[in-house]
Amino acid sequence: MTSRDAIPFLKMNGLGNEIVIIDLRGSARVLSADEARAIAARPDSYFDQLMVLHDPRSQDTDAFVRIYNRDGSLAQACGNGTRCIGWAVAQQTGRNQLRFETAGGLLDVHVESIDRITVDMGEPRFRWDEIPLSEPFEDTRRIELKLEFGGQPKLQWPSVVNVGNPHAVFWVEDVDAYDLARLGPQLEAHPIFPERANISLAQVTSPSALKLRTWERGAGLTRACGSAACAAAVLAARTGRTGRIVTVTLPGGMLHIEWTEANRILMRGPVELEHEGTLDWDALSRSPA
Repeated sequence: MTSRDAIPFLKMNGLGNEIVIIDLRGSARVLSADEARAIAARPDSYFDQLMVLHDPRSQDTDAFVRIYNRDGSLAQACGNGTRCIGWAVAQQTGRNQLRFETAGGLLDVHVESIDRITVDMGEPRFRWDEIPLSEPFEDTRRIELKLEFGGQPKLQWPSVVNVGNPHAVFWVEDVDAYDLARLGPQLEAHPIFPERANISLAQVTSPSALKLRTWERGAGLTRACGSAACAAAVLAARTGRTGRIVTVTLPGGMLHIEWTEANRILMRGPVELEHEGTLDWDALSRSPA
């Protein structure tokens, strides 16, 4: 931090997924939900996810990362944001192998260039109580959930998984045939998801390719959600729709996902640095919720 009241930040994006990075290592400060919402309300620091670096909690990690959604709620994982902090810390340290800890676990990052960053997103969790769901389902490849809305095609029988965050993926013929901005809030907050869920529409375009749109828990419609791309890729392979290596096309661009035989999810893609700026801590603290 440059002074007691000034907070430097980086404004980045991963395929249009808007990311702000704040480095609070060396400080005991923790942002409140109100302060996160105040940061998101500023045009120069608007974000889908805010990645805040804190001092490491575990050995051999570069930082503990708190992840805030735009509404101030906390997330356990953010794939696009992790690529962004990986690139930023690689620029600081000159190292291309980094490790971060989040509420969802440890994430290893390999930085080749700003256009090619790989994150090991860990192991998918399929059990109903790990996702979590509010009631037992023996087979989470297809759970009983449907929604009909205003003449649009019916959404039903999603596949579900936790890849740091809970995800539900509906398999559809055309991801653009739905008004996800209207359907997303209802599905995100459906009683079957006690911690809410990220809601995706996935279209299989080949045995090695998917097209995806996502309503992100706590953030809304997004141009790209890295964890949703990982969830869709794993679930597509698990349900026999694709192989274990796929290209996922999101509104903001493409991510390359591999679900390895060792049960790890590897996500590769680019990031972009938009600008640097400074926030006034006292002004944030006085901002209304």
